[in-house]
Amino acid sequence: MNDADVSKQIQQMVRFIRQEAEEKANEISVSAEEEFNIEKLQLVEAEKKKIRQEYERKEKQVDIRKKIEYSMQLNASRIKVLQAQDDLVNSMKDAAAKELLNVSRDHHSYKKLLKELIVQSLLRLKEPAVLLRCREDDRHLVESVLHSAKEEYAEKSNVHQPEIIVDTHVYLPPAPSHYNVHGPHCSGGVVLASRDGKIVFENTLDARLDVVFRKKLPEIRKRLFGQVVA
Repeated sequence: MNDADVSKQIQQMVRFIRQEAEEKANEISVSAEEEFNIEKLQLVEAEKKKIRQEYERKEKQVDIRKKIEYSMQLNASRIKVLQAQDDLVNSMKDAAAKELLNVSRDHHSYKKLLKELIVQSLLRLKEPAVLLRCREDDRHLVESVLHSAKEEYAEKSNVHQPEIIVDTHVYLPPAPSHYNVHGPHCSGGVVLASRDGKIVFENTLDARLDVVFRKKLPEIRKRLFGQVVA
């Protein structure tokens, strides 16, 4: 083999090696690009997932906030409705309380009512001796019916007539007036207590109105507002 052949053979080997290297480099480049694209895709998907999760989290927060705001508005509306209903009911009670003032103005019927209230109180207490309190303005009317009230009680209970002591030191508050709007007041009636003060029966017109109003309140609300708001 002469020098020309050797040179030719060397060139062929160089070309072969160069071709192999180029093919290998291409393979490496293609593989690297594929890996890069895969990694890039993974990163993009990861970021997309993160963005979706963040969006869903914020969407849930907005939804929860909307629900809270709606619930607060609903509760506020319900409170306003209930307040308006209470105001109307209380105005009715105030109107009824004002009407009570007319009861004691008719002395004849009020005297009869005082006797009935005293008898009723005695029947509740069932005590042989009681202390009676009334308004100072009602003292003479009360004293005028005491005897007949004791007789009626004794007859109904089949007992001796009880001893009734009218408290002339402490009276029930007077009727409400423009000068005493917010102070203690009493529209009439009596309060009876056992001598030791352990048993007290308040039978004033105001107390009776409170009892009747509490008892009738569900019926009043139903008549005024239909289905009662819970």
